[in-house]
Amino acid sequence: MLSRLSISNYALIDSLDITFPEGLIIITGETGAGKSILLGALSLLLGKRADASVFSDSTRNCVVEAEFSAKDGQEEYILRRVITPAGRSRSFLNDEPVSLTELTAISHKIIDIHEQHQHLLLTDPDFRLSVIDHFAGTGELLGRYRKAYSEYASLEDSISSLEKAMADAEKDAGYREYQLSKLCEARLVSGEMEDLEQEQKTLAHAEEIRGGLEAAWQSLNPAELSVARQLKDAAARLSKYASYDSRLSPLADRLESCRIEVSDIEREIEDISSGITVSPERLQTVEERMSLIYSLYRKYDCTDVDALIALRDSLADSAAGTEQMQQRLEELKEQQREVGKRRADLAAQLSKARKTASASLSGELQDAIRSLEMPHAVFEAVLSHKDTLSVTGGDSLDFMFSANGSASLRDISKVASGGELSRVMLSLKGLLARYTSLPTMIFDEIDTGVSGRIADKMGDMIGRMGERMQIFAITHLPQIASKKGAHYLVYKEFSKDGKAATGIRRIEGEDRVMEVARMLSGSELTPAAVENARELLAKAGNQERNRHNLR
Repeated sequence: MLSRLSISNYALIDSLDITFPEGLIIITGETGAGKSILLGALSLLLGKRADASVFSDSTRNCVVEAEFSAKDGQEEYILRRVITPAGRSRSFLNDEPVSLTELTAISHKIIDIHEQHQHLLLTDPDFRLSVIDHFAGTGELLGRYRKAYSEYASLEDSISSLEKAMADAEKDAGYREYQLSKLCEARLVSGEMEDLEQEQKTLAHAEEIRGGLEAAWQSLNPAELSVARQLKDAAARLSKYASYDSRLSPLADRLESCRIEVSDIEREIEDISSGITVSPERLQTVEERMSLIYSLYRKYDCTDVDALIALRDSLADSAAGTEQMQQRLEELKEQQREVGKRRADLAAQLSKARKTASASLSGELQDAIRSLEMPHAVFEAVLSHKDTLSVTGGDSLDFMFSANGSASLRDISKVASGGELSRVMLSLKGLLARYTSLPTMIFDEIDTGVSGRIADKMGDMIGRMGERMQIFAITHLPQIASKKGAHYLVYKEFSKDGKAATGIRRIEGEDRVMEVARMLSGSELTPAAVENARELLAKAGNQERNRHNLR
């Protein structure tokens, strides 16, 4: 579960460090307070692209860190993403550097964010199949199928390339030999064009780059006193008086960190500068090499060096004789037949498992939907076979729905309103939560388009999900905000200079009553709203006690 979230220098958040408990966590706040900002910061850990707008202070790094505590034998994770003012992004897992792809992969295993309008995924064919696969537990089987599918596609490409090479081999042998000789003379190396293009840019601007680096180094090392030295002196002065004021010690540590970073930058500047060579001769050599490769592109209708190398190799194979190529072709086709049979068998197993699961999914999801004030709703997951196999198998899945009985059963995208889609999506998420080990789920205003008793029922469903996993519910409805759980208020405050800042705090007791009352009546609190809020909170507490007594 998400036990701690730390945000620094993100949008309206200067610095925030907050802990969260297990179970249901309700997040409310006035429009514009910054609920979406919290979600946006957390989304950075899920691989969201960052831009300059994320910075509250354009001179400091933006840092988002989330700590996920272990539960039921799961590992503990500390995920952190750092974005510099220059736009560079660094990712860390348990304080070890990782790629953004690795960070994203880990985060998707431990947290799911259901954002506004995500219910539109119900109309996405791939999402529908992923639902039935989660429900059916076909993850391992689907992985084996996709491996077979990839093998088959790779063999198909190899066969196509070889057949083309054999057709080419039947053409004039003299011309083939000429082509092969020219390609061999070029001594092509995979990926060299990219290296040449980069080297050409560097050589063409070598003097400019070197001058810029020297100027940057001089800026860090003025004649009077270097920046690093100034930082060291400042840190020493703060450390000297830290025994008198404890606030100075962390400032001294931060200055020392800055000094180390500046020193590292100085060394990197020197290293890069020393490696830059002003060489018109080398520039000419590089440009001549690029010109040669470009001419080969045009001559042989290729778009990259790898394609030229492939052509060269195919010509070499052709020159070695078509008999060997024919033998290789037969071998590839036999491999493809074997893989194709295995692929078809795995696809059939997938279809069988999905068919079985679709009936259960239809029944369970229909029951869940009906509990949300749609007593006559009908839902059916209809599995059908496609003419061709794809990376997801040989099936397509349709979600058929009617709010008014089976007589008008149609594709959900064509008949369901926004509020109905929200209820279906919540029911689906609740169902999937039982079949996955995902520890944390965040709902961002999944209650959009609903109110009254429907909202109350949705709140009950979210509350039950919170008994099995950690659930964050960002809501604007008092019916959900009053459910039994930890309640956090997102607020906006202004400094004396008029600068806005977003904060979040846990509220209990009378503070929570007032927040629910605000959600009921708006900015002007009325005695009736306050009393209604007390009743809602008391009702939620009684429901919780009753559920525990039943268990």
